[in-house]
Amino acid sequence: MKLSYCQWGLDEGFGPLRLWRRLRRTRIPEPRSLALLADLGFHSVDISPSMQKTGDATSTLSNLDMDVCCLSLSHEAPLNSSFDSDDDSVVAPMENHVHQGIRHAAKLGAGYAYVVPPKPKDQDTLPILSQRYRQLAELGQSQGLKIAIEHFPGTVLPTVKATLELIETVDHPNLYLLFDIGHAQMSEENPADVLPLAGDRLSYIHLDDNDGKGDLHLALTDGIQTKESLTAFFSVTKDIGYNGPFSLEMHPTLPNPLDAIRRSKMIVEDCW
Repeated sequence: MKLSYCQWGLDEGFGPLRLWRRLRRTRIPEPRSLALLADLGFHSVDISPSMQKTGDATSTLSNLDMDVCCLSLSHEAPLNSSFDSDDDSVVAPMENHVHQGIRHAAKLGAGYAYVVPPKPKDQDTLPILSQRYRQLAELGQSQGLKIAIEHFPGTVLPTVKATLELIETVDHPNLYLLFDIGHAQMSEENPADVLPLAGDRLSYIHLDDNDGKGDLHLALTDGIQTKESLTAFFSVTKDIGYNGPFSLEMHPTLPNPLDAIRRSKMIVEDCW
């Protein structure tokens, strides 16, 4: 099993220090977060587009013998720009952001990148999105990068099944599903039912927990999950022959994200 961590979800400290960072919308320094994750036994990280852009960050990654596994293309996206428009002036900033992200991920040697679908509009935007996602898949293929779509409740692709239907419609060999177990809990989709439907279109898996309603990104088993349900989930991934990465994603505003990550990693190793 290759287990990565979504680096943007790590914060540390208590009280005023964390509040100050949150108000300023800053993170703990990348070298610091990488060192913390390395201490927990991680060898891979998932990053946002602005990460691994400084010499300190890249040298720390190398010195710790870590790698970048995946890049979240939708993170830090420009405001008021979206793929689901026929207005080029609306699409262009998002397109530039995502294309740069793909090239950045490829340069770092990441194998994967993914997008989050936009929220619904009054009109059907899936035909436009299909065209945009096909272009992303093509660019990713030229860069040696697998491009995935993350199903996300509250968006135009709120379920695993809806996302797989769009992937089938696009019909590009380099467009995949990113499965998020927490999102499946919110949409009440049983992994044992939907993961076999993905077949070879499943390329990435996010691990997190919630109360079944909100996208809370709790530590594993702090919500509605149990060790028994996670063990059953991992059995399903083995049964379908999935051999891609898993990635933990905890929310940085949890009371103690570092402890949540530590406990979640131990649970994964125990249940696997």
